[in-house]
Amino acid sequence: MNKVNLQPLKGFRDFYPEQMKFRNFLFGKMREISKLFGYQEYEGPVLESLDLYGAKSGEELVKNQTFILKDRGGRRLALRPELTPTMARMVAAQRQKLTLPLRWFSLGPRWRYEQPQKGRFREFWQWDVDLIGFDSPEADAEVISLACELFKSVGLSSKEVVIKINNRRFLENKLVFVEIPRKKIPEVFRAIDKKEKMTQDGWEKYLKEIGLNDLQIRGLGEILKDKDFANESEELTELFSTLNDLGVSKYIEFDPMVVRGLDYYTGTVFEAKDRRGEFRTILGGGRYDNLLEIIGGQKIPGVGFAAGDAVLEEILKKFKKIPKLTPCSTKVLVTVFDESFYRNSLKITSQLRAKNIPTEIYLDSQTKLDKQLKYADKKGICWVVIIGPEEEKSGTVTVKNMEKGSQETIPQEKLEDYFNKQVCF
Repeated sequence: MNKVNLQPLKGFRDFYPEQMKFRNFLFGKMREISKLFGYQEYEGPVLESLDLYGAKSGEELVKNQTFILKDRGGRRLALRPELTPTMARMVAAQRQKLTLPLRWFSLGPRWRYEQPQKGRFREFWQWDVDLIGFDSPEADAEVISLACELFKSVGLSSKEVVIKINNRRFLENKLVFVEIPRKKIPEVFRAIDKKEKMTQDGWEKYLKEIGLNDLQIRGLGEILKDKDFANESEELTELFSTLNDLGVSKYIEFDPMVVRGLDYYTGTVFEAKDRRGEFRTILGGGRYDNLLEIIGGQKIPGVGFAAGDAVLEEILKKFKKIPKLTPCSTKVLVTVFDESFYRNSLKITSQLRAKNIPTEIYLDSQTKLDKQLKYADKKGICWVVIIGPEEEKSGTVTVKNMEKGSQETIPQEKLEDYFNKQVCF
């Protein structure tokens, strides 16, 4: 028999309890902030028809990054590379039953067939936040400020991360002004989105390949260098003013290079990055006013973003913002003095669990007490309960604090009250 490869597939990750503890911490913050803003959690299927993404997400995502498979009926399916089209399908399917505006968020796995590297995996977890039913800069500002609040909650300051904002509708008008035909603009947007990954010569060559002449390329270059034209846009001016009122303006700046690579964006677009530019995009999103109509429903405006777990984790590590987390959720270990005391220890364990105190019992009654204590110490269990012959006679238990190395003897009936008063809980 061939040996089983003990490593996960390329681009996939194992999550041991230590990693799960951090993931649960991060996802807990995401849920907390979402609910603080009044957003409700939803979920969709991990498999969708490939057609759902075909005309909505962009050729690059569908052709090069989507995991595609066929079912037994020959239908082409996709492991969801993103959730926004699924969300739009769900809204379109039950539009008459839903009360607008919708404030929805989701946390779950996504899959993209990309080259794995630091902060990028083929399976990753993503936080999606969407506000459906409002077409206004104020709606855009709410979603962006929600992202800023997450940064605050995990300790990332505006000196460490920034959200860069643009408006595709306004940029489109600027491109038309330098005589780039409207039918070419989707290709130009995709070219802008790729610019940072290309040399200047390579990028200009690519622009000529998609049909731009020297004059148009020069005009495009001037637009992308201008960091001040945001004040020409009424939408952007109102957006930045609202973000200032919301108290997050330090996290925000205008950047004409931000267009986002997905075809369904129509207005405001934004991306969060670390200030030093060492990492990939932390989160990205924007306004998509036509997506529900494209899916087959009514035209309903929407705005939202998605944030992956991997890049955010790398940035938190870089800035030393990951808190000290103990993977073990057990607060109390009840020891077993010997086999004759097992039932006594089991009874105490059940009493503590009944009071929602996370408790383990050491199951091997043959193991010496000092080894049981070492187990508690190694696992990071804060408290140990000992019941031996002396404790049994007096109706007491010995409670040992593993962090301080101290211990005291208390009546058995006071044990629950004792733990409920401890800071450790």
